[in-house]
Amino acid sequence: MTVMETRPPQTMTQAEWQARVDLACCYRLIAMHGWDMVIYNHASMRVPGEPRMMLMKRHELLYTEVTASNLVKVSIDDDLDERAGVNRPGFTLHSGIQLARPDVNAVIHLHTDAGMALSGLPGGLKMLSQEAIRFYNRVGYHEYEGLTETFDERERIARNLPGNRALIMRHHGFTTWGSTVCEAWNLMDALMAAARIQVMMMSTGEKLKEIPAEICEKTAKQFEAHDKGRGAADWPAFLRMADKVDPGYRA
Repeated sequence: MTVMETRPPQTMTQAEWQARVDLACCYRLIAMHGWDMVIYNHASMRVPGEPRMMLMKRHELLYTEVTASNLVKVSIDDDLDERAGVNRPGFTLHSGIQLARPDVNAVIHLHTDAGMALSGLPGGLKMLSQEAIRFYNRVGYHEYEGLTETFDERERIARNLPGNRALIMRHHGFTTWGSTVCEAWNLMDALMAAARIQVMMMSTGEKLKEIPAEICEKTAKQFEAHDKGRGAADWPAFLRMADKVDPGYRA
């Protein structure tokens, strides 16, 4: 299949256009994995060269309707709701993380059955699989406060972000982030897998065997180096996966 390359409008930089293509692809990948929730939940991207601006899905669109050109560009400093074209809880969470973590360029927040099941367990994420080890001493927890609509909750969320690669929001879902959409996506994919594996293991009733702490820390550091280096090599493959389903996200 030949994928028609699209060009950015004259008013947009090539860097912003590529960020839009990558983010639109991320939405398609989420839908392909069955992790979308009709029009709810979000992925966001800081605009290259404009650190106070952010891209996210237009509120009423399905994930499969998101394209590079119809992503909404908003200021992370504003106070926005659906009248601006974006979901209020989604904007509150994503802009809050972007404000608290200047090193973060991409954020993904999802609700899945496995994610919500694990988020309600008192012990949280256990080191039971290689997928879980990415988050050894690198995951925060935020207690459930209802819909994330008020900006004062962002301050409490921000306390759980430093030094972490993900946030488990109790009884709510998972949030991951990264310097690129590739990193945020790979972390979400790993966290979802870790949740499924843990719930499956726990369902057997057998005693759980956790990986020793020293091995976890060694491996977590290996993953950090991998994700910042050769781990980025798989993003073009993810783009090709999305292209095979519907290359229209590039429009």
